Amino acid sequence: MMNEREIHSLIALLDDDDKEVLDHVESKLLSLGKEAIPILESEWSKLQNTTQQDRLIQVVHRIQYTELLKDFGDWYSSSEQDLLTGICLIARYQYPNLNAQDIINQIDKIRLDIWLDMHHDLSPYEKVRIINSVIYHELGFKGNVDNYHAPENSFINVVLETRKGNPIMMAVIYILLGQRLHLPIFGVNLPQHFVCAYKEENKQLLLNDPFNLKTQHDYREGRVLFYINAFNNGAVFSKANLEQFLRQIKFEPQPDYFEACGNLSIIKRILRNLVVAYEKQKDTDKANEVKELLLAIGETYFSYNEEAPPEEED
Repeated sequence: MMNEREIHSLIALLDDDDKEVLDHVESKLLSLGKEAIPILESEWSKLQNTTQQDRLIQVVHRIQYTELLKDFGDWYSSSEQDLLTGICLIARYQYPNLNAQDIINQIDKIRLDIWLDMHHDLSPYEKVRIINSVIYHELGFKGNVDNYHAPENSFINVVLETRKGNPIMMAVIYILLGQRLHLPIFGVNLPQHFVCAYKEENKQLLLNDPFNLKTQHDYREGRVLFYINAFNNGAVFSKANLEQFLRQIKFEPQPDYFEACGNLSIIKRILRNLVVAYEKQKDTDKANEVKELLLAIGETYFSYNEEAPPEEED
């Protein structure tokens, strides 16, 4: 890696009008990789020329974005495809310095608040009632109906801070908390909405892993007992209610609409929502970059029936 003086000399050329010179400089800076980012950010703070600043910001972004593409590919190739890891990768697109451990700590703190009131001899409905009491009543989480399509709704750090999110991110928090409590709560990939399913509990898992060392659960196991609308204060509803919802939005019921989905499906859907959010803001560059992130996890983006804010249930 070149020394700071050489980097400084390259940055000084970022205001050059010669495209060939500029391309060469940017290529050299990009080749430095993520290890050079602290130096580049330090140099940026010293610049007085706004053209140099803007171009250096773009270089840093491209380095961070290239690293993110690689990390998404690694996540896609991993056997676990851990949900929290994938969610943090999405947040890193807008917040590249995100500390995943901070997110884990926040989730675990909420989980502890719930666990203190939880008993394993409670029924599934009673356990959900306790989760809802902590999340929605004590902590004040709620669906973001006022700014439904904002990109911020797709970033877990923002959702945890503002305690507002879209249906899928509210469901993600519900799933992460539930499974850290050994509850079989999973996502359900509905058209125009996203909810949770509470499945039959695996008593053997509780015996084999009493200290909750395993947070990955198999979404394919067991039958669905009931559904949970995390966007609407954790309202519990039945399969019949779900069928009614599908009729209202004029979708023919499909078996997949009633079954739990895996983490990959969740991450893909959040990224698709993010594309729509940026397109609504006319931010084509960001929309195209998120489409590339989708490609890294095996999906070509296509225009789809985007989510509409669901009506509140009684």
